Amino acid sequence: MDRLEFIAGEDGNAERIDRYLAERCPDFSRSYLQKLLKEQAVSVNGKAVKANYKVQSRDRIILEIPEAEKADILPEDIPLDILYEDDYLLVVNKPKGMVVHPSAGHMEGTLVNAVMAHCGDHLSGINGVLRPGIVHRIDKDTTGALLVCKDDAVHRDLAEQLKEHSIKRRYRAVVWGTLKEDQGTVEGPIGRHPIDRKKMAVNYKNGKDAVTHYQVLERFGQYTYIECRLETGRTHQIRVHMASIGHPLLGDSVYGPSKNPWKLQGQTLHAMVLGFRHPVTGEYMEFTAPLPEYFSELLDKLRKR
Repeated sequence: MDRLEFIAGEDGNAERIDRYLAERCPDFSRSYLQKLLKEQAVSVNGKAVKANYKVQSRDRIILEIPEAEKADILPEDIPLDILYEDDYLLVVNKPKGMVVHPSAGHMEGTLVNAVMAHCGDHLSGINGVLRPGIVHRIDKDTTGALLVCKDDAVHRDLAEQLKEHSIKRRYRAVVWGTLKEDQGTVEGPIGRHPIDRKKMAVNYKNGKDAVTHYQVLERFGQYTYIECRLETGRTHQIRVHMASIGHPLLGDSVYGPSKNPWKLQGQTLHAMVLGFRHPVTGEYMEFTAPLPEYFSELLDKLRKR
């Protein structure tokens, strides 16, 4: 059983405990946190509390997370575009429309199902039964390079590199509007949207620090083709940050306009470059995932306008 502990600061004063936990535990759904509260798995200063408990400054909050039940994830023979593989890890070029790992109601057709068929039992187990081998994620409609680990020690090392921001990640994106500066940096903590819990937002109250650097590659009047470099890896980071400065990603109906003039399937975002130090050999390795066909075709159309 895992245990999470929080000491409430002034910012959590008089906030309901369910909302307080939802802000600080973005990996857990609101309904799952409610379930833990009902099961008396949340205590404040040593006493179990209900969902409507109002958090007070200096409260000691403990969340007991039960062991995950064994998930029935089946290997599926789904083709993988493998950029690199050795005995310890692989780098996969994820296609558009593929979810990285299973979740309730989505146990099939994910990258994990495909990787399980490819690697068998040789996948790290650190991230739990639903995420074997998965070190980091990219969104369903984001394409590109993703690390998968076959070994727990290798997984820990790469997770630490991620935490230290030493893994090189370069993304390509097309955004709405014309970016006037050739390069820039967006800084703003990212957390759950205060009203729409399915979305993320720049949240100065409860967000985590996030930094995105961008560089203009081409301008097409109404649109701009950019490269983004991540210092941090928050959920939906590039999508939220670019929308926050008035330049949402083309095709992103969650953070941008609902109109879709180019009939795109989700955001135009590609994880192009991934560089890291190999945990076993110590060698620096860098991989480039080629732009997907839809992205290249879109650029051709924009250049011809």
